[in-house]
Order: sequence, then structure tokens, then C-alpha cells
Amino acid sequence: MKRVKSIYLTLFALLIAFVSFFPAKAGTLDKIKQRGYMIVGVKYDFKPFGFVNEKGEVVGFDVDLVKYIAKKLGVKVKLVQVTSKTRIPMLESGSVDLVAASMTHTRKRDLPIDFSISYYFDGQAILARSDCTAKSYKDFAGKRVAAIQGATSGPNFKRVQPKAQIVYFQEYPQALMALMKGKVDAITTDYSWCATQAKDSHGRLKVIGEPFTYEPYGMGVRENDSDFRDAINFAIQDAVTDGTYAKIYKKWFGKEPTRLPEVWPK
Repeated sequence: MKRVKSIYLTLFALLIAFVSFFPAKAGTLDKIKQRGYMIVGVKYDFKPFGFVNEKGEVVGFDVDLVKYIAKKLGVKVKLVQVTSKTRIPMLESGSVDLVAASMTHTRKRDLPIDFSISYYFDGQAILARSDCTAKSYKDFAGKRVAAIQGATSGPNFKRVQPKAQIVYFQEYPQALMALMKGKVDAITTDYSWCATQAKDSHGRLKVIGEPFTYEPYGMGVRENDSDFRDAINFAIQDAVTDGTYAKIYKKWFGKEPTRLPEVWPK
């Protein structure tokens, strides 16, 4: 019995030594606090969520919200450009700590990464030239409809209108130029972007019909990084409870939010 006990004690000592030699890997939250800043992937071409203004500054709803989150975490923000196609790979590779890029939380996307709570709620729509006679997606059979690579909008539109020809672009300015030049008949993406582009076009563009999908936006974090995800979730909820969320929302959308992110009881 003494020999067995001795063996167990030896194994336990070896285990302690092993754990001490290979300390637990620091999570993202610890890393950014040690570093002093958080690297956030945002879009530079998706107004009003993330875009470059006339002064060359990256601004938008997503940008203001992540700046609030960073302040809550006691760190600064370093913004990095991502697109619909690159945002998840850049997060997985460690190029960014967080993705706040008008990204719809889907089950498929939740497999390689994790998501925060939904912080914005949108629906897919159609942007077309003002002379377009279409009333809804049903009228785009045989038409060329632009969508962005890596976004859900192309496959979504194909499901509701299988006879449409989806033309993919890397970024939104390319798709918008194609629409203005008549190379495509419409662009399909989230309503907020479509409405903003229509407003800024001085009557040259318009939104067709009503949104036809449900698009809950979530911020992307790396898989199994629960401490960091919790910190992001708590900060988003703090923004709701202290009124900052509504203030930012009104700044970029010109109205009070009709739906707020969920807030958990303390």
C-alpha cells in the first residue's frame, strides 16, 4: 500500500511540474490588456457601419460601438480593414482580435468562430437605379444582381429568385460602380446600406420592396475564447443600459432604435 501511495505522489508531483512548465495559454482578453490596445476588423466601405469619411477617417456605427467597448476594457483601438470575404479568415489567423463588420450571425459561420450577442438587426434588400420598374425580388428573373463575395446576400437572393444571375464583387464600391454604369440591374445586401446609398445618390438610386430576410449582426471572436466574448457581451449590454447604444444609433441612423440588444440580469 505504501508503494502504491508513493507512486501516486510521484505521479502527482510530475503532473504539477508539467503544468508549471507549460503554463495555460493567455486568452485574447489578457493579451489585449497587456498590449494596451485591441485590433478590430471593420469595413471601410459599408456606410453607415464602417466607412472612410471626407477627412480620411474610418467612422461609423460599428466603429463607435467598438471604441466604447475598448474604453470599457481599458484599452485603445487599432482598426484594420476587412471585407465580407476576409473577416473570418483574418480573425482565425490572429490578424485581428475582434470583427465588428456588419456580420450576420449564422449557424454556418458559428462553426469556425464564436459570436457576441446580436447588437444590430437588419434584413436583406435590393438597391436599383431610380428608373427600375421592379417591385420586389420576384421581378428580377433573368436580371443581373450584384452581391459581395463572402456575404450571405448572394445565396439568399438565389433562394428567393433562382432565375436571377448573381454577379459577385470583392467590395461594395465596385458593385456600386457597376450598378451606376448599367453593368448590373441591382445590388442586393442589407437594407441599412441600401437605404443609405439611395439617400446619398440624390435621386439616382432607390430601394426596391421590403427586406426579405432576417439579419442579426454579431461581433466575431475566436472559437472557445469565452472570457473575451463575455467582456464584449457585457460591454454591449452596458452601452444599452447607460444610453450610449441609443445615442450612437441615433447618430448614424437618424432615429431611435426600434430594437435593442438583449440585456442579461445582473
